[in-house]
Amino acid sequence: MLHPTSRPVLLTADAQGNITEFTELEVVGMSNGHFYRPEPEDFIALPKGSELFALPSRLPVGWDPVENEPVLLDQDPNAKGQPVQAVAAFMSPAHTSIFTSAYQTLPKAPTLPLFAYTAVGWHRGKFWVTAFRSDQDKRQDRDQYDQGTVEKRTRKKLKAYKDNRLIQHLGKCCLTYGCPAARNYFLDRWEAPLPSSPDCNARCIGCISLQPSGGCSATQDRITFVPTPGEICELAAAHLMQAENPIVSFGQGCEGEPLLQTDTLDAAIRLIRSRTDKGTINLNSNSSLPNSVARLAAAGLDSIRVSLNSVQDKYYNLYYRPKGYTFSDVRQSIKVMKDSGRFVSLNYFILPGVTDSEQEFEALCRLIKSHSPDFIQLRNLNMDPEWYLNILNFPKESSSLGISNWLLLLKKEFPSLQFGYYNPQVNALS
Repeated sequence: MLHPTSRPVLLTADAQGNITEFTELEVVGMSNGHFYRPEPEDFIALPKGSELFALPSRLPVGWDPVENEPVLLDQDPNAKGQPVQAVAAFMSPAHTSIFTSAYQTLPKAPTLPLFAYTAVGWHRGKFWVTAFRSDQDKRQDRDQYDQGTVEKRTRKKLKAYKDNRLIQHLGKCCLTYGCPAARNYFLDRWEAPLPSSPDCNARCIGCISLQPSGGCSATQDRITFVPTPGEICELAAAHLMQAENPIVSFGQGCEGEPLLQTDTLDAAIRLIRSRTDKGTINLNSNSSLPNSVARLAAAGLDSIRVSLNSVQDKYYNLYYRPKGYTFSDVRQSIKVMKDSGRFVSLNYFILPGVTDSEQEFEALCRLIKSHSPDFIQLRNLNMDPEWYLNILNFPKESSSLGISNWLLLLKKEFPSLQFGYYNPQVNALS
């Protein structure tokens, strides 16, 4: 992977959001509220399909290479006396952040929307981000589809399945929200989503489909109905039989917790498997109901992806705010799947300074040793970093390993553990 020949320079935005480089200062990265000077090897070229954001009421921080210290900009360096904003990148899928964007937040600043905010700079005609590619799978890469073809294929399938509410729902996900999983379903390839639950037994702070009024906006609408087993099977069985490297997954960003619809999922899985033994049936879940997980494993569920912001009970509870279950139930669900001989992934939300803190690393190592998950998905936490740190009351003095070093240590400690970004295809019959 290519890195810049020297450290990229700082990007700033004016009051209208126009982004320019400021060559006197270098990019600064942030981790748990602390400023760091990234090394050139911490940067990769901004991935295709990524976006740049100007961050409202947040002053940019750059690194002065002469004084060797971070410097705050309180006005636009290209227009003296005018406001200035920090800049961040929201990376395309399959990339994991090493540092978040560095800034100082002004009083009464709005909460940032539910995206991840990676440090970004400019070097020799390119944007560069502090990140690495965490999965070589191209299933959601921008250069893997043509939007015109997507729209044509989507509308054709929506017309053919007018009575299937689930397929109609995914049409909105694809055409309105640009959901990559829905898009791949309509292109008849890879992983297809099976949202099934309008209800949830957690109140996640960073939920992308349901937020309290007056707060941070949800990024998409939640499904409002429970599809029938027949509707699910009509979608899933055909996809598993004809798609390339096929996976179908319950548990999507546009729904609550699928385990609350265990009866429906159980019947759907059995119906799918009565039609085909191809592909992987996966469940993305908070894994709160181990008895339900056992039931679905018996029905034919191949894999589960367990969503985690932290493996420490106190931080898990502060983020998920569980209703009627505990983190012990989550651990038990992992055990149930492993005892059933099934595949377990941890959907691990990455935020520099928290994920790679020494205490979180030690807790994760204990969980891996006791429960033997097969795979860790490195997913950037889509949430205002300061909001998250405040919710957790995370200690500022916490010692950090650095995301790159954290990953190297995990790979050394657990050589058989797999890492990536997407749900892997695990059914050898496909």
